[in-house]
Amino acid sequence: MKDKPIQKLILDYLSRPGYEGVKSKVLAKRIGIKKKQRPAFDAAVEALVESGQIVQQDSGRLRPPSAKGLFAGVLKRTSRGTGYVRPHEPVPGLEPDQDVFIEASDCGDAHSGDEVLVRLVRRRGAGGKRCGRVEEILERATTTFVGTYFEEHGQGWVHVDGDKFADSVWVGDPGAKGAREEDKVVIEMLRFPDHRREGEGVLVEVLGPRGTPGVDTQTVIHEFGIPHEFPEPVLAEARDRIAEFSEETEIPPDRLDLTKETIVTIDPVDARDFDDAISLKRDAGSGHWTLGVHIADVAHFVVDGSVLDAEARKRGNSVYLPRHVIPMLPEVLSNGVCSLQQGHVRYTKTVFIEFTPEGIPVRTSFANSAVNVTRRFAYEEVMPILAEPEKYKGKVAAKIRKLLADMYELAMTLRKRRFANGALELHLAEVDLEFDKENRVVGAHEEHHDESHEIIEEFMLAANVAVATELKDRGVSFVRRTHGDPDEVKLRAFKEFVEAVGHDLDLPQSRQHLQQLIGTVKDTPVERAVNFALLRSFKRAEYRGVEMGHFALNEEHYTHFTSPIRRYPDLEVHRLLDELARNPDASGPTELELEKLGRHCSTTERRAESAERELVKIKLLTYMEERVGDAFEAVVTGVNNFGIFCQGVEFPFEGLVHVSALARDDFFDHDRNLHTLTARRSGEVYRLGDRVKVRVARVDVDARQLDLQVVEHTMHQVEKKPRPKRRRDERGGGRSRKKTPRNTKPPRGPKKKPRKTGGASKRKRR
Repeated sequence: MKDKPIQKLILDYLSRPGYEGVKSKVLAKRIGIKKKQRPAFDAAVEALVESGQIVQQDSGRLRPPSAKGLFAGVLKRTSRGTGYVRPHEPVPGLEPDQDVFIEASDCGDAHSGDEVLVRLVRRRGAGGKRCGRVEEILERATTTFVGTYFEEHGQGWVHVDGDKFADSVWVGDPGAKGAREEDKVVIEMLRFPDHRREGEGVLVEVLGPRGTPGVDTQTVIHEFGIPHEFPEPVLAEARDRIAEFSEETEIPPDRLDLTKETIVTIDPVDARDFDDAISLKRDAGSGHWTLGVHIADVAHFVVDGSVLDAEARKRGNSVYLPRHVIPMLPEVLSNGVCSLQQGHVRYTKTVFIEFTPEGIPVRTSFANSAVNVTRRFAYEEVMPILAEPEKYKGKVAAKIRKLLADMYELAMTLRKRRFANGALELHLAEVDLEFDKENRVVGAHEEHHDESHEIIEEFMLAANVAVATELKDRGVSFVRRTHGDPDEVKLRAFKEFVEAVGHDLDLPQSRQHLQQLIGTVKDTPVERAVNFALLRSFKRAEYRGVEMGHFALNEEHYTHFTSPIRRYPDLEVHRLLDELARNPDASGPTELELEKLGRHCSTTERRAESAERELVKIKLLTYMEERVGDAFEAVVTGVNNFGIFCQGVEFPFEGLVHVSALARDDFFDHDRNLHTLTARRSGEVYRLGDRVKVRVARVDVDARQLDLQVVEHTMHQVEKKPRPKRRRDERGGGRSRKKTPRNTKPPRGPKKKPRKTGGASKRKRR
């Protein structure tokens, strides 16, 4: 069957009355595409998407171009029931990145994270914001929720954690699954609540009593739908694969034997898997370096298309929660034969990069190899050896001390060259939590990051760039790690903010100017403010199948190659290198296949990051429950029209100071570009990055809310500079700017009182 008839079949099906978006796999079945026709079908879909005749949404669903006033996006609901939707694609009449406001009554039973189809309506919201109405739920974010079980009037109810639902969900007869009052439970939503009726669910699992050690971790795992147990067929295949490997057997002839080379690993002291190792040699004559980056050959054990591969692809990545890891691969692989442990023969994929003495790469080569790591180091061990090498005679072999010194020299050369070429690095200190034996927070400390981390970072970046450049030069399509250029509007707003805090930024779109600014504000009172504001101006890094470049790294071609144990895109890149070794003329996957993989892996990556943040939040809120009334040093990390968000300095908790807690008899003006909240009467200004002292006013762990009050506020004194007058055309034809309306209503009111319906309460569980 030729492409044109297939394209017509697709367009005819998508234009049917009442068509609901489906993914390409489902569509292929519905229009009768046979297995041997799938390549032609995929090519037809790709061509239609590229030509704009159909749209493929982030969820993978295929749709005709949106009708006038209709668009798709992801809904975010507030605690008051209202919502916001940002369109996936540009919509006529809407500014880029503009949210559309949805009244609670117009949300229907759609909830946060759902992909919805929205129709623009004529009325305007506060501040002239465009309004819309949810017409259809395209895809539910989830139907599984975690909450606290309770009983009332002989009925079982669950109050779902967070602020997703204002009222509790009915789960029927009491005691299902042996649930008891205050147990954390998992429910499957049968009927989602809306503004007219309560929700209905079925209890599917009891996690344990609220507050019991480990229950918070299980809560987050289920809340985010993270696959955490491996099916038996997957475990069986993993066992079969490792049974075929033996360290005692001779290295296969198609592998480069590097087992006699001096090779080291440098990882965190508590690392469980080791997927990268380093070797380095220098030519005495030319002074050229040959860097060897050796990465665990996961592709040798995880065969493309196997059940093991399907499970790894579904997971997308390993998930690192506080004191708990959910691996992408069974531990017999991730902590066993794929882990580059000291003194053990392991299969690797090696990229050799030759650098000039100035750090310029001049040659790259690849090999399937075998290594035997000579020495494993923790980051904390490296710098003392580099600082006083003679002190470690007899403890660390001379060849290893020499290797570490050479690694340091080359890495710092590469680092200096990278920043000279325009790479960016923000200065945002991270705080590590300290736990007791029951995984409760007992302390915190600022994360230690020294040159030993930078050594490995530079070599991993160099390997990723080398692989991406080689694949591009060979005309092969591959999954890229991209970081899009920031939006010009956001950069102009950032420039305005920088000038407001007393600094100049002539060219906000210039990486060199941005990095110069970051260096200028380092160790000054506005350092945090500038770094926070710049971070908010950036887009998120993601996986894509198209050329987009990496803004922060200033690299045109970049991919992920160095962590196939914990990232599926790296595993796919490894397989592509194997394919090229077998067939130099291979072209790689199609752009459509890569875009699908990129969307999926970007989604699982964001899920993992969100789950980690949520569990950290729960543990910190549990810690803060016992400290209501205590005061802490904090930094303003977010400014909104309803208040300021503050993050602790000693403990990285984040909470809200509502405008009503800032001043009872004052009104505040919010400047979105300057990240400020200004009191009209007192003139006090709260700005992103300000240092404040806050008191803990209220903690609600289940609702994930922390309310704070400002005790002391240190405002930055900034020399005001006269602003240049703008021409009439720069001001938009002479029209005056719209003022941001003052906030008069708090976003969170008191909790609803119980409402009796049919003998049971739909009250919000406290």
